[in-house]
Amino acid sequence: MVESNRGRIAAFALDHRLPAMGEFKPMAELGGLISYGPNQVAMWGRTAFYVDKTLKNANPANLPVERPAKFELTINLRTAKALGFDISSNLLSLADELID
Repeated sequence: MVESNRGRIAAFALDHRLPAMGEFKPMAELGGLISYGPNQVAMWGRTAFYVDKTLKNANPANLPVERPAKFELTINLRTAKALGFDISSNLLSLADELID
């Protein structure tokens, strides 16, 4: 439910001067302040591995559970400015992407 409404959630938060944080990059792209979480595209790519193994008759219960290999920090500077937040240069230097 959150995924399909993240644009509305980000807009609501910004309208009410609340910082919104999401797990995936699109939250920050749609107006949330920050997102930090696994790279969705990389996760979808790994899904193909499991589909392939399952279609080749592997027992899903015997397949390994994987953790995400890469996490991304995205900061929306427009939202930070609109909310009156000063993001520390330390945090900015850690970001994978800054949205102006």
